[in-house]
Amino acid sequence: MYSRRVAAFFQREGLAYTQINPLQAKRAMEDFRSRKNDVLDAEGLARAMARYHFAPTYQEKPVYGELRDLERTYQQHNEDIVRAKNRLHRSLQMTFPEIEHVLSSTDGLLYWHLVQRFPHPDAVLACEMDELTRVVMESTPKNMGLKRAQRIAGKLWDLAQLSAPAAVETDYIVKATTFQAQEVARLDQLKAATIVEMAVVAKGLSEVQILMSIPGIGEKTALCLLAELGDVRRFHSANAINAYVGIDLIQYQSGNYNAEQHIRKRGNAYARKIMYRAIINIVSAARYRPTRISAAYKRKKQSSQFNRTKKIAVAAMSQLNRLIRHLILNNEPYDKTAFCPEP
Repeated sequence: MYSRRVAAFFQREGLAYTQINPLQAKRAMEDFRSRKNDVLDAEGLARAMARYHFAPTYQEKPVYGELRDLERTYQQHNEDIVRAKNRLHRSLQMTFPEIEHVLSSTDGLLYWHLVQRFPHPDAVLACEMDELTRVVMESTPKNMGLKRAQRIAGKLWDLAQLSAPAAVETDYIVKATTFQAQEVARLDQLKAATIVEMAVVAKGLSEVQILMSIPGIGEKTALCLLAELGDVRRFHSANAINAYVGIDLIQYQSGNYNAEQHIRKRGNAYARKIMYRAIINIVSAARYRPTRISAAYKRKKQSSQFNRTKKIAVAAMSQLNRLIRHLILNNEPYDKTAFCPEP
């Protein structure tokens, strides 16, 4: 982040500049640097540039930087909501642990609003069934049928009768549970608002629609992936994207010994995580919209004798990088009719 101010100055002044990562700089200066301080580093960088003539850095449009900042904010909200959910779970173990089983999932506004309204079983038992049903229907922005609301209210009542909490309703931890449920709901809304803002910023970029044309990649995945990869046109090959993401393979061989290959993991961890989830979504969507990526994933999965899901996914990620680069460079959407799966 510290180099962004200098890069922004050069861009505003219309000056070409070269930006290299610290590892590359260290290797370039190894021949003529025996000591390290700021003055020697500046001289070493100048000598390295004179010797190796690094190419000028590709200057992306400002919209890609804005997208990246928004996506990092989204990732921060995501990390915060994970911590908030863990705190909420710990509090509920003291106040009303059974409420976690009232719905099929402990995610969503309906569940978080129910926890805010009923952080303790006594709050449930103090209500009549009609009032419980009304609260359930008012706790979700979606349209809910009366019968489903009555089923949820009945289950909530049954769980409250079975509950034996460690705290009474007047204890502070009950108030803390309500606050934590409010915090989780607030962070979830911030995540959704960030994605909406990203969509507005990326409205003029054709890459979003190109990525969304790949079966299994929705708007959120496309926006986050584009934000982390930036302008794909700056990569000279798909292997360069692999190195940027950190899925390029490390090979070690000596004599008769061949070490098992593994990925370097020295690249963009956020992009690697998003791309891995994109592969899982592509594989899940293959039931109705198969692709070459999902077909290759399925073949390797079936032929593997061991549980190597992550390694197979990494190979699919490399294939996805090649596809993304080809589509964006040619400014064309994914052709869903180009692949005909075997019967």
